[in-house]
Amino acid sequence: MHPFQLLADASATSSASGYLPIGIQLIFAAGFVFFMIGLSAWLGPKRKTSDKLENFASGIESHGNARQPMAIKYFLVAILFVLFDVEVIFFYPYAVNFRELGWSGFGAVLMFVGFFFAGFIYVIKKGALTWED
Repeated sequence: MHPFQLLADASATSSASGYLPIGIQLIFAAGFVFFMIGLSAWLGPKRKTSDKLENFASGIESHGNARQPMAIKYFLVAILFVLFDVEVIFFYPYAVNFRELGWSGFGAVLMFVGFFFAGFIYVIKKGALTWED
């Protein structure tokens, strides 16, 4: 088989006409979704009572203003949790391939842990996790 014939076969299979069935399926799927939403809005009940128009918050009566100031500590702890949690994910590739990585991989992981620990010490020294309020 000639190499240019392989290229010609590959370009013929990747033409836009090969995607036509997928496009048609997407159009029908979107049309079906819009049709069903419209049908339910047209045929569905429309009883607007005060109970239905009230905000729902897990069955708890709402009181006060939702725009009250909140301590920034909550957000800071949440961001730090996500940051340190995502950093721990990077240990997985090392755990899977530690034999192939050898001592150089172990050194890289130690360096990563060092940076991780330095960041944690910085957060502690700045008092980001102390709760005086």
